[in-house]
Amino acid sequence: MPRFKYSGRDLKGKRTGIVTAVSKREAMLQLKQKGIRVLEMNEIPETLWTKEITIGKPVKLQDFVIYLRQFSTLLRAGVSVVEATAILAQQTESKALKKALIAIEQDLREGKPLSEAAGKHKKIFSSMFVNMVKAGEAGGNMDDTLERLAVHFEKQHFTKQKIVSALAYPIAVGLFSIAIVTFLLVKVVPTFIDMFKDFGGELPAITQFVLNSSKFLQKFWWLFILFFAACLSVVGVIRNNRNTKYYLDYFLLRIPVFGKMLQKAALARMTRTLSSLFASSVPILQALTIVESIVENEVIASVLRRSRDSLEQGKSLTEPMRKHWAFPPLVSQMIAIGEESGSLDSMLAKVADFYEREVENSTDRIKSLIEPIMIVVLAGIVGTIVTSIMVPMFKIFQQVR
Repeated sequence: MPRFKYSGRDLKGKRTGIVTAVSKREAMLQLKQKGIRVLEMNEIPETLWTKEITIGKPVKLQDFVIYLRQFSTLLRAGVSVVEATAILAQQTESKALKKALIAIEQDLREGKPLSEAAGKHKKIFSSMFVNMVKAGEAGGNMDDTLERLAVHFEKQHFTKQKIVSALAYPIAVGLFSIAIVTFLLVKVVPTFIDMFKDFGGELPAITQFVLNSSKFLQKFWWLFILFFAACLSVVGVIRNNRNTKYYLDYFLLRIPVFGKMLQKAALARMTRTLSSLFASSVPILQALTIVESIVENEVIASVLRRSRDSLEQGKSLTEPMRKHWAFPPLVSQMIAIGEESGSLDSMLAKVADFYEREVENSTDRIKSLIEPIMIVVLAGIVGTIVTSIMVPMFKIFQQVR
């Protein structure tokens, strides 16, 4: 948040200091409330040390949902948009959202519409939010629009958490396995190397393999860190380029077991967002453009681009979907029925409900399937290392006897 250095006067005489506020006007108001008459005020340039660093999304999804619910409730109670924004700015626990709402309140008091004011904060308010609010302003049903947005983001959050929980277990067990194997190879196995040297005889192949792995890990451990960092960098570069991201998303969707779950999650997100936009009377071409940018899967986005082009040429929305493997017949058929019956939003909502349930069922099945597999894999790796040590030990024991 910007900082301002000021000089002024109060009842005790001359005052100087620093105040933090969203804008110069807000800073002046803060000082006025404290009884300070400002003579001069200048913004302090932002440096690397004073700049706020945000990792990931600045506002958590659950905080944003709470904001939408409270906003809708206040509007239903007859509170104006300006006053509701001011109240929520004081109540929210999210610093980023609080900062944005204070700035939005100032814009609203200057006569700007909420959609325009929120559009200035793209990291917090998505294009979907801005366009649905714009439609709500035009239709005079802002409270319903905000309620619809809250439901949308709640369902999105639930689906996302289900996927995270399904992927978290194998990742956690995998990291735990790597930690155990590294400890055994670096700390435990080396203690037996001298013993085996004194033994002298030819070591079993499994023992020799484990000993060589231990020596390599101790000598070139930095290669693994370098490899891991390089992988993260490559994935980051791939995801930031539309063409390469397409192939990454294509690969992820084709992965056995996990690919189907990710496909269903992407379709649930797409249909839920389209349903919310259509229900708010956002034009269909504009809605497709918005969903294309927030669907987070370039394979699905490429089909949406072709569907938009198909509509612009006077053809059906579902024609490109029917020809693509990522869209099951259920999606294209339900959308086609919605087009013909004029109930596209409700049809898309039903498809979204179906795939959200499918994601929930898939994650439960994956967790129940992966748990025993990961345990067997971990036991196999540790067992191999223990066996490689115990076999020569038995031979030494037999020779001593």
